Amino acid sequence: MPGRESLPSTVRRSPDKAQRTWVKTHDSATETYGEGERAHRTAFASLKHSFEKVGDHWEPKGRKGPSDEQAEGGGPARRAPTAGGVDANAPKEHLMEVAKKLDVRGRSRMTKAELVGAIQKANNRATTRTREAVKARGGKVRGR
Repeated sequence: MPGRESLPSTVRRSPDKAQRTWVKTHDSATETYGEGERAHRTAFASLKHSFEKVGDHWEPKGRKGPSDEQAEGGGPARRAPTAGGVDANAPKEHLMEVAKKLDVRGRSRMTKAELVGAIQKANNRATTRTREAVKARGGKVRGR
């Protein structure tokens, strides 16, 4: 299935560049590995190199590079947990800005690792809220 047809909703709500990155990588990975989870994981790994998940969509990162420990040393044989799109390698100040944007409570007292976890939870909540709102509107996405 071409990447454009299997584009995840969070990527669909993201800038065109994020969508193109995901689609191009997914299509290439599908040719190499076949359709399925591995092609999706590869596409997300590529997306995370230049974008980070903020709420229910992806935004460009301030710098390119791996977003967490898994991305730094990844590879097919290593299956460590990821930070779910949060740029865990970003400076704490950046994570504080993202947490503020997502209205994460108690952020000023959190360690960097706690911020990453709190942002990940806030992102998941925002994605769930958006998906439920779209479902309630009969699958119609606002502004698109």
